[in-house]
Amino acid sequence: MDKKIITKVALIFVAMVGTCWACCCIKSSSSLREKEVKPDPVEAVLKQLNQKTTELKSYEGQIEYRFSQPLFESETLRKGVLYYARFDKKKSKLRINFQTLKQDDEKEQKEIVQFIFDGVWLTQIDYQIEAVKLYQLTDPNEYKDANEPKDAFELVSRNFPIIGFAKIKDLKRQFEIKLVEPQKEEPKNLIHLHLKVKADSAYKDDYTHIDFWIDKKLGLPTKIVAISTEQDIHQIKLHKPKVNKKLDTKVFEFKIPEGFGKPEIIPLKKKSK
Repeated sequence: MDKKIITKVALIFVAMVGTCWACCCIKSSSSLREKEVKPDPVEAVLKQLNQKTTELKSYEGQIEYRFSQPLFESETLRKGVLYYARFDKKKSKLRINFQTLKQDDEKEQKEIVQFIFDGVWLTQIDYQIEAVKLYQLTDPNEYKDANEPKDAFELVSRNFPIIGFAKIKDLKRQFEIKLVEPQKEEPKNLIHLHLKVKADSAYKDDYTHIDFWIDKKLGLPTKIVAISTEQDIHQIKLHKPKVNKKLDTKVFEFKIPEGFGKPEIIPLKKKSK
């Protein structure tokens, strides 16, 4: 599978939030009467998700990434582990270690591809072809001085479809969001949201729509399905999550193995004026 596709897949991890209640007071000559406004179910889900992501300090879990191309009747499945940690208000890191690969009907085999994001650079280490690529995702000065710096999940979501772990307020800006009624065959412990990409969205060149499911008990995304503009399907599943548990920060350290070629550096694209 083309490794560029993996890195470009926009992380897809998506978002939800708590409960939205409103009351309006109608004043009469004798007393005040409160009228309850029916809550917006999408707002309720997003508010709850926002609360959970705000409280998120660390995350570790197994990840499955399935990439399907219906036009070519092709499918690949990668499995590994995802790590995330927020160190302070201005620093967070993310790492994904893919360990195995299964192509179509072939047997699953060992194939290591690692992605490490430090807030500025996304490093891709491919042990199969012994190559390293460095993608600059943000300006280090901008990241350092920002009052509200972008989270690692938020930045990586443009290159890997993990949505729902970063700032929830941006979701409405990027997508039209609908709550999907659960199907009979779907687990009862999940909340399903459908996100249609807006015409001016940052994701408009990558996806047409994204669906994701939130674990009711955990309050965080557990499954994401993104449909690309070329009708390819990106599906991510997260298993056995450990949330806000002690995480050894050394997991984000890495060294380029001996014998690998010189890293290819892909600088940040300059914004057009």
